[in-house]
Amino acid sequence: MNSTFLLGAASSGFAWGDFLYYLVIFLILLALIKKFAWSPVTEMMEKRATKIANDIDSAEDSRKKAQELAQQREVALKDSHVEASKIIDRAKQNGEQQKTNIVNSAHDEVVTMKANAKKDIQQERQEALDGVKNDVAELSIEIASKIIQKELSSEDQKALVDSYIEGLGKQNGIR
Repeated sequence: MNSTFLLGAASSGFAWGDFLYYLVIFLILLALIKKFAWSPVTEMMEKRATKIANDIDSAEDSRKKAQELAQQREVALKDSHVEASKIIDRAKQNGEQQKTNIVNSAHDEVVTMKANAKKDIQQERQEALDGVKNDVAELSIEIASKIIQKELSSEDQKALVDSYIEGLGKQNGIR
């Protein structure tokens, strides 16, 4: 049986020489593939991996910058709210100050107008008193001259005084 197996193997065409030949050719092909195909493919894969890693790092940097920018904008927004509040407060203070100034100015004007009105009233009063004094003096002189011109009885004196009072009332607009 042994011999038939060997004979069957030899007759089937299996030869160790062919096997070695194919093995050497396969190893040479592997070396050529490694040199011309495998190295460029692995180099390309490494470049691709490096590019992807750089893109990831760049995206992370961009995300951090965007986050910092968002924080800066939020701080600026808060600062603008504070500044707006300060401006509004200053405007309110200015408005209150102007209101106070206007009220004080109006009060001063009223006081001045009252003082002027009192002065005018006092002057008119003085002029009226002076006028009445002049009228009384004139009437006294007139009465005295009439008395000197004629001697009056008590009834004449009474009539004279009544006519004087009536004349005084007509001059002052009193009836």
